[in-house]
Amino acid sequence: MYKKITAENAYEQPMRIYPAPHYTMGGLWVDYNLESNVPGLFVLGEANFSDHGANRLGASALMQGLADGYFIIPSTIADYLARSGPGKVTTDHRAFKESIEGIENMTEKLLSINGKKSATEFHHELGRIMWDSVGMSRIEAGLKTALEKIPALRAEFWDNVKVTGTGKALNQELEKAGRVADFLEFGELMARDALERKESCGGHFREEFQTQEGEATRDDKNFSYVAAWEFNGVDKAPEMHKEPLEFENVELAVRSYK
Repeated sequence: MYKKITAENAYEQPMRIYPAPHYTMGGLWVDYNLESNVPGLFVLGEANFSDHGANRLGASALMQGLADGYFIIPSTIADYLARSGPGKVTTDHRAFKESIEGIENMTEKLLSINGKKSATEFHHELGRIMWDSVGMSRIEAGLKTALEKIPALRAEFWDNVKVTGTGKALNQELEKAGRVADFLEFGELMARDALERKESCGGHFREEFQTQEGEATRDDKNFSYVAAWEFNGVDKAPEMHKEPLEFENVELAVRSYK
């Protein structure tokens, strides 16, 4: 298979291997039924921590997804549904009306811009910025560059994106544009969070914080917390709230692949 893809013989020259980001680290807490601490919210695959999401980097994502999906959830969710009755849902709540109004306004705005670049073009440009500056290996200068480029790209997006079709029927270009708008916000937040964390830990590797052997240098004293960012409005800096992480039964240790 490798020879077909690369036209190179692995027995004659070393295989070209490149590290890639694994699916996720950690995951949501679940019980033996795969139910989270939110009643009725079941979490499958590596989105939960049950088998190895909390202690291994994506080593067997397909296995866990299949095991959870084929063997566990059909029994556990059926039991939950048998003991639960559907709740009454109305559209009278203020939050529902605000959400609908927000979506309608965004849809109207995206369709009215009529620029010259597709959402796919903006998606590719954002992807290149993230790959170059907010990938597996990061440095302070690269993260600061990303925090300059992403807001500029977002401003151009809202001024120059072209979405074909209408909002009255299924429109994949409109759906894609909405997702790219979210990615632009999320990408900037990722870069901002990575810049704040001056250590190397888990899937976050800052080149400035490593040993002479290239191993991660953690700072558990100053960074044993979850950063919860509060949205303060468009084009306004978010506010970071720190939620301390307390470990009672697990000793923190540096992950080493040696």
